[in-house]
Amino acid sequence: MKKSSLLLVSIMLLFSMFLAACGSNNTPAAEGEKTETGTEAPTKDPVKLRVFSTFGGTDAAREAFQGVLDEFVKQNPHVTIENDTMSANDDGFRTKVNTDMNSGNEPDLLFYFIGADAEGFVNAGKVVPLNQILDDNPEWKNGFIPSALELARQKDGNIYAAPLTGFYEGLFVNKKIFEENGLELPTDWEKMKKAVSTLSAKGIIPLSVPFDQSHYLIEHAILSAAGPESQAKGLIDGVDPNWEKGFAAMKELYDLGAFPKDAATIDLSMAGNYYSEGLAAMTLEGSWAIGGWSDEARDNSTVIPFPAVPGGAGSGNDIVGGFGTGFYLSKATYDDAAKKDITIELLKFMTSPESIQKIATANGGTPAADVEVTGLAQVALDGFAMAAKAASISSPVDSKVSQETFSNLRASVQPVVTGKKTPTAAIEEAKKTEDANKK
Repeated sequence: MKKSSLLLVSIMLLFSMFLAACGSNNTPAAEGEKTETGTEAPTKDPVKLRVFSTFGGTDAAREAFQGVLDEFVKQNPHVTIENDTMSANDDGFRTKVNTDMNSGNEPDLLFYFIGADAEGFVNAGKVVPLNQILDDNPEWKNGFIPSALELARQKDGNIYAAPLTGFYEGLFVNKKIFEENGLELPTDWEKMKKAVSTLSAKGIIPLSVPFDQSHYLIEHAILSAAGPESQAKGLIDGVDPNWEKGFAAMKELYDLGAFPKDAATIDLSMAGNYYSEGLAAMTLEGSWAIGGWSDEARDNSTVIPFPAVPGGAGSGNDIVGGFGTGFYLSKATYDDAAKKDITIELLKFMTSPESIQKIATANGGTPAADVEVTGLAQVALDGFAMAAKAASISSPVDSKVSQETFSNLRASVQPVVTGKKTPTAAIEEAKKTEDANKK
């Protein structure tokens, strides 16, 4: 097992022992208020900061995140924060981030992916390493689980993003629908095929996923066919035939009637609605999706690894997860004397154990701090148990290839499943795109 997988499994195993962090009662006096010595706190020059994140749309942690920002402003009334958000399901957020980072319009703090997605602006020096800032603020640094920081490192060994919550992805299954139709949970490929055939014949959507926004379908198909080692290598060193088996598996499911009839036109949100409304028996999603489902769907759900594709290298117990996002500090902001210190304070506040606890409680993600997360649905607890028992935990495949390559893989899903393109052609095209982007 890879070192990163071992670290993350350790996090999951420690989950049940997390203790609630205690907040400090020593809140500094706001400007103009009396301090303990009877003097007035000095008035500070107004500062406006922009924070970009994906805590928008229907994100389960949207309100909790806004609450964290509001609390910081309450304690620092000279600060105004523009909460610039988009939904993670909106592919336009990647375009916005890349445009902002390349045009000199970078936000002061950016919540974004760790890994290949960030390489462009990291290599361009648009964000600053946090190593020294962490060392200079030991209380803040020690608030993180060490392995969460370790998993946030870029290839150059530096930590550029302060983690908040981690995640797991998996095959979410409506147990009630399976029981009513006499089906076993799809823990292997034969059970998956039987479930798809049976449910499709009865007019129930077996697996609710879209073709365009096919992120999770691709991630699980490739990991379950190629296994964690091949998935981690991406495509730059050559093509593993098992990647082709992953795309072939998608077609096999399509031929059995697995997907919604309108899979070519719906997005992730609509696919999620089908599952939430009980119209679909399964969906591929991440831990963050649970909070957006109906109470009935949530209560009837469990989550399991996507079954291994026959003839491939997957174990059937490999999952996607990790600490794949975090807050980046803009180099332009770091170099701005008027913004630097207060922005670092905001970064520390947003990723403090108290804030991490609030966000993790809202979205069911793995906290990057040693805190207690209460009130989670059983399906969320099933997710933590799944991660703790996993043979491997890998970051998503889109962190192993360029954005252009992953877009190419997505564009091939519909033509492959409908027979207009072979799995071999799809992977070869993606390989050419990857080679062109790595030159």
